[in-house]
Amino acid sequence: MNSSTTPWTLQRRKVGSLYLHCAEAGQGPLLILLHGFPEFWYGWRHQIGPLAEAGYRVVAPDLRGYNLSDKPKALEAYRGEALAGDVANLIESYGEDKAYVVGHDWGGGVAFAAAYFHPEKVDRLVILNSPHPLAFQRALRGWKQRCKSWYMLAFQLPWLPEWSLASFGYRSLRRLFHRDPMQPFSKQDIQAYVDALAQPGARRGALAYYRASFRWPLVPGKLLAKPLPMPTLLLWGMQDQYLGSELTEDLEAWIPDLQIRRFDQASHWLAHDQPEQVNRALLKFLAKDDPSRG
Repeated sequence: MNSSTTPWTLQRRKVGSLYLHCAEAGQGPLLILLHGFPEFWYGWRHQIGPLAEAGYRVVAPDLRGYNLSDKPKALEAYRGEALAGDVANLIESYGEDKAYVVGHDWGGGVAFAAAYFHPEKVDRLVILNSPHPLAFQRALRGWKQRCKSWYMLAFQLPWLPEWSLASFGYRSLRRLFHRDPMQPFSKQDIQAYVDALAQPGARRGALAYYRASFRWPLVPGKLLAKPLPMPTLLLWGMQDQYLGSELTEDLEAWIPDLQIRRFDQASHWLAHDQPEQVNRALLKFLAKDDPSRG
């Protein structure tokens, strides 16, 4: 499971008004890794050890609603402000004023929300295959991205998406992780994802992100009107079946201090497809805050 020799520990941690289940490793500046749908902390298994060995305190939580973290039932609990608050509270729970924040897919959305709601808490921001909210709004004006995002509309249905995810022994989830990545997930890895989504309430919690986003904007317009102040790195697998590569274009008005790196031979599951390249890109970007790490 661990791609490095550095061990990690697992614990449920009090974060604000709820408990988040977290994987932790290393000592040093705080580095938070936020997973996407339908994953859990394990989505960063190839990053936790190497980043800890490089001198960071790495924390990869299960997002609220996922796996062993608390799963609020109210849909309002999955609004962007609440999700951003989890990141801010997680940072404070470690006695830190700020942290490096990395997010993939929905974790990228949560990372963007944290950067807008709590910019003072985010030292540097790294996003993997997750669109800036305004870029996504722009892309959805065209049919290309609408067709890619059809499942988001389907997820608005009551109970049926939960049933569909679990039906036939989680067959759709097993197919997704075998078919979509450039490098298929192992049977052991797929089973880990199935077990996490099979936790009581986890399917409802994971789908709540999509349902809440249809009712409330992830980040309100008054916050999006201000450019992000922190240095930001966007890493993008160009073989993404769900998010078009046009989402990486014309972002500078919203993110002035932006670097972009595109990976031609990687899918939406970039950290799995190209783990060593992703780790090198992360370490190079983060080291700019500390020349001794370069």
